[in-house]
Amino acid sequence: MPHCNNCDAFVTEAYVRVFAPTGMDSVRVCPNCEDKLRDGAEVREARSSRGN
Repeated sequence: MPHCNNCDAFVTEAYVRVFAPTGMDSVRVCPNCEDKLRDGAEVREARSSRGN
């Protein structure tokens, strides 16, 4: 079952297919992560609250 490597939340296989680097079967950060976000090919600390 795919999951987020940062918060361990469930993510769909379709989400992994779109947002994970080639060859990975999980994502490094997901929309539920309040402390990190994707920035191009990298993951970085969030600069402000995402308001979720």
